[in-house]
Amino acid sequence: MKSGSRLLVTAMGLVLGAVCLEVRAQTAEEKPAPIVTVPGMPPVIDPGNLYSETGTDHVSPALAKDLPRVYVPNRRSNSVSVIDPKTLEVVDTLKVGRNPQHVVPSYDLRTLWVANNAEGRTDGSLTPIDPLTGKPGAAIPVEDPYNIYFSPNGQHAIVVAEELRRLDFRGPQTMRLHYSIATPKCGGINHADFSIDGSYALFTCEFDGAVTKIDLVNRSVVGTLVLTPFFDHPDVVAHLSVFESKPAVVFDPVELGGAIYVSHGMPQDVRISPDGKVFFVADMLADGVHVVDGEEFRQIGFIPTGVGAHGLYPSRDGKLLYVANRGSNKMLDRPGGKGSISVIDFATRKVVKTWPIPGGGSPDMGNVSADGRYLWLSGRFDDVVYRIDTDSGAVDKIHVGREPHGLTVWPQPGRYSLGHTGNLR
Repeated sequence: MKSGSRLLVTAMGLVLGAVCLEVRAQTAEEKPAPIVTVPGMPPVIDPGNLYSETGTDHVSPALAKDLPRVYVPNRRSNSVSVIDPKTLEVVDTLKVGRNPQHVVPSYDLRTLWVANNAEGRTDGSLTPIDPLTGKPGAAIPVEDPYNIYFSPNGQHAIVVAEELRRLDFRGPQTMRLHYSIATPKCGGINHADFSIDGSYALFTCEFDGAVTKIDLVNRSVVGTLVLTPFFDHPDVVAHLSVFESKPAVVFDPVELGGAIYVSHGMPQDVRISPDGKVFFVADMLADGVHVVDGEEFRQIGFIPTGVGAHGLYPSRDGKLLYVANRGSNKMLDRPGGKGSISVIDFATRKVVKTWPIPGGGSPDMGNVSADGRYLWLSGRFDDVVYRIDTDSGAVDKIHVGREPHGLTVWPQPGRYSLGHTGNLR
């Protein structure tokens, strides 16, 4: 071989070697680092998708004999409607406590808790439902249980005492009180999600237009963050930080067409992104979803969706976020509102589809079926439940009790439940 040819081959080898090294380096950089979780929390299997264990093929064998049902708490009927998802018929009606708000799967997936918060009274309770039989057990007296979550290590049930502005950490099975964390600057504390490592949670402050960050390790409030579509305008944030009750002219930018009137929003549901980097927060007054960096605890975005953005549910493949737009900015309203479902792409943080409820409606809270084919949501002001096809957006309606709220679909895929209507991981 001539020297020129040898030099050419050597040069090509060096180039190919460099390319291979670069590819290996890029692969190493792109692979997420393992997550160090709080003690006792199950490991994060895929750091790039913390919903990896809630896919369609991940229903626990322990749930094999559980009845396939949709449990619907009817706030004004003091009952739970039980729907057979195959026939779309109500097959049972369970009498529970006063003002049932949510049906919550327990951490170990063996009990469905009905949170009866008895609004304005002192006789709140939790009613257990056995998913094997679909029948309720004896209620446990609990003060002001608007919602229930579970610590990521399973040591505590976190009862959200909304009217009392506090979080009660209780035994996950006995519901005996262990300790409380007061949240005096979080009026209307209600919905939450947890960091990827389980060290903290973000809870929404419905009546203060904010979210509060709870350090679960040190059992303390880190701070409270006001949310607004105008998060990148300091004058707006400063105004909202004092929680004015009436809208006020805050700034007059030419690019936005004139004077902007703002008041604080009404944040509702929370859901973390698959990679654990940001939290999405639905806001029923802002008609969209705020994006919050949980680690730095600052707002970094806002996504307009529809009137009364309320519930948030990831698709079974962890790629999409379904947003239930309740069709009204009011706490109570007439049926037949401008309800819709917005579909957000997690990767781009853009709305890729919108499905209006035919004839109007009020989609509120619920979850996705185990096979991912349907999104089930309560119709809060219409006394119905919606079954929405996640391919076409087609809607079926089932009549239930008065003012249905946080329904749960059962069984669901996942290893353990963090609460609400089925925040499984």
